Amino acid sequence: MYKKYVSLDVGDVRIGVAKSDIMGIIATPLEVIDRRKTKAVKRVQEILREQNTNALVVGIPKSLDGTEKRQAEKVREFIEKLKNEIDNLEIYEVDERLTTVSADRILNETNRKGALEKRKVVDKVAAAIILQSFLEQKR
Repeated sequence: MYKKYVSLDVGDVRIGVAKSDIMGIIATPLEVIDRRKTKAVKRVQEILREQNTNALVVGIPKSLDGTEKRQAEKVREFIEKLKNEIDNLEIYEVDERLTTVSADRILNETNRKGALEKRKVVDKVAAAIILQSFLEQKR
C-alpha cells in the first residue's frame, strides 16, 4: 500500500514544506510558511487536507555530535501543538543534520540569484531533502 507524506523543516521564522508523490517515492518542495504572517498549525492542517494525507515527517535539528539543542525542543513543542489540533496525525521524526546546508549548496549550484530569493526557497528545499532521506530509509 502506498502512502503520501508531507514534511516540515521547522524554524523560528519560516517552516519549509515538502510533499511526496502518491507512491511515497519522490519528495518535492511545496511552500514556505512565514510564521510571522500565517497561523502555522492551521496552515499545516490545510496542507495535510489538500495533500490528502495524515502522515507528517518532521526534521529534528541536532548538532554534529548528535546531541539536541534548544531548537530541537522548540520543534518538539510545535509537534505537540500539531498533535493537539490535528486528529489521527502520524508523525515521523527525522534527524535533519546538514539539510539546510545541503539545500543552500544545491541552490548555489543551480545559480539562484539574490539572498532574499534564496531564503524564500531554501527552507522548502531543506524539507524536501528531509523527506527524501526518510522515503529512502523506508525502502
